[in-house]
Amino acid sequence: MNKVFHDARSALADIIKDGQILAVGGFGLCGIPEALIAAVRDSGVQNLTAISNNAGIDGFGLGVLLNTRQIKKMIASYVGENKEFERQYLAGELELEFTPQGTLAEKLRAGGAGIPAFFTKTGVGTLVAEGKETREFDGETYVMERSLVADIALVKAQKADKSGNLVFNKTARNFNPNAAMAGKITVVEVEELVETGTLDPDQIHLPGIFVHRIVVNATPEKRIEQRTVRGA
Repeated sequence: MNKVFHDARSALADIIKDGQILAVGGFGLCGIPEALIAAVRDSGVQNLTAISNNAGIDGFGLGVLLNTRQIKKMIASYVGENKEFERQYLAGELELEFTPQGTLAEKLRAGGAGIPAFFTKTGVGTLVAEGKETREFDGETYVMERSLVADIALVKAQKADKSGNLVFNKTARNFNPNAAMAGKITVVEVEELVETGTLDPDQIHLPGIFVHRIVVNATPEKRIEQRTVRGA
C-alpha cells in the first residue's frame, strides 16, 4: 500500500468533507501541520469541529481556519493569543468545549486505544464536571470523561519512512502522537521521507499502523511564539 502523496491537497482531496471532526497536532506554534491546515482551508469545507491543544494565533496554525470561518467548534485546553478566536467566541459565533490539558491528551490517547471513557480527578467540583458522571474510588471522587475519535487527524513529524513509522523532533512530540492515534484516517506532514527499514526500530516514536497518508513539506515555516530579548 502506497501511503505517500504528492502534496497536502491531494492527500486530503477525497477524504475531507463538511462537518467533520479534525484532530490537529501541535502545542503553541510547535509541531503545527501547516501545509495540511492550508490544504483544509483551500478545500473550502465548512462546519468543522477541531480538536487541538490550542487554536493557533491570528493567521497561523488553526488561526488560518478561524479567519476563514471554517471551524464551528473548538475542543481545546488553551485559547489565548488569538484575537479572532476571542471575537468569534464572545460574539456567540464559535462553540468551545474547554478541556484540561492532561485530560485532552488522555481523551485522544484513549480514543486511539479503543477505550470509550475513563475516570479522572481533574475538574472535580468545577464547571468541567457539570453534567458528567462522577464516581468514588478509594474515598476520592472522580469524573468520567468520554474519549475522542476524529474523522481525520492532521499530524506533523520530523521524519517518516514509507510505511508511516514516525520520528518527532524534540518538543514537537507533544499532542501529535495522541492526535495520530485518534484519527480514523491520519495524514502526516513530514520534513524528511526515508525508505522503509532505514529507521532504527528503537528510535521510532509512533508506529506506521496509525498512519494512512504521508506528505513531505521539506521547508516548513518555523515561527517563534514570543521572542524576548534582553535590553542593551
